[in-house]
Amino acid sequence: MRRTFIASVFFFLLLASGPLPTRAGPASALVFQTDFGVKDGAVSAMKGVAFGVSPELSLFDLTHEIPAFNIWEAAYRLKQSVPYWPKGTVFVNVVDPGVGTERKGVVALTRDGHFIVSPDNGSLTLLAEQPGIEAIRVIDTTRHRRPGSEASYTFHGRDIFAFVGAKLAAGQIRFEDVGPDLGRDCIRLPHAPPALQSGVLSGTIAVLDPQYGNVWSDIPKSLFDQLGLKPGASLSYRIFHGGRSICSGTAPYSDTFGRVAPGKPLVFLNSLLNVSIALNQGNFAARHHVASGLDWTIEFRVVP
Repeated sequence: MRRTFIASVFFFLLLASGPLPTRAGPASALVFQTDFGVKDGAVSAMKGVAFGVSPELSLFDLTHEIPAFNIWEAAYRLKQSVPYWPKGTVFVNVVDPGVGTERKGVVALTRDGHFIVSPDNGSLTLLAEQPGIEAIRVIDTTRHRRPGSEASYTFHGRDIFAFVGAKLAAGQIRFEDVGPDLGRDCIRLPHAPPALQSGVLSGTIAVLDPQYGNVWSDIPKSLFDQLGLKPGASLSYRIFHGGRSICSGTAPYSDTFGRVAPGKPLVFLNSLLNVSIALNQGNFAARHHVASGLDWTIEFRVVP
């Protein structure tokens, strides 16, 4: 009887104190992406802030090698990585050429349950398309920033984003506590959707595979499949920069690199099931002086 009474009192006190903070993820994972590189102490400073919030946090890196100020690539690397982390994982994205300006700092909750702490500058573009954004909160910096950082305007990654991300991942604040509700609208970078028209398959060169020089388009498998090709079929390709032709040629569609000779080109579906082109054991981008971004496009035609 005494135990029942004590348990009842404890439960009542919990209810009276309001809802407990919701821990963002089962493993309290906090994942960092920046364009800082690792030549100085910026990344370490962010992790130090997070560790100071909670030494129990598990800290990971997505990448710190986003080209400087390249918001589009930041958006793509989030799309490439976020879906493979457990529901509830918190990501801190700091590719922020507008730091200190009127651009908003936000936390976005995706429809599959991930949290993205980021400037609202276009970095959420591709996640907003797939899987979609469930809700966005503007960070209330009068309540949520590293203590003593009020005079700092040029390192919000350390003073705001890492601090808020750590508090969220540690369960010290809930998503609803971050700040005002922004709905589901975020800044989006304009980009033309991939298309198949009159036998021409076209899309944007979304990003390069930097280690190998493979060229990744945003053309999905679902669109490519409409060509009805089997491995071995030949395709012509043409790559444009700002509408100017950069290179062209032909290559077989292959289901793996090893089916073409070393140094030869192939068209393949990359790990995200988007149409890509590469040289087997070579660097296509370097050989043909190809880069990526919203002004780089590619088109394919089936060779009869």
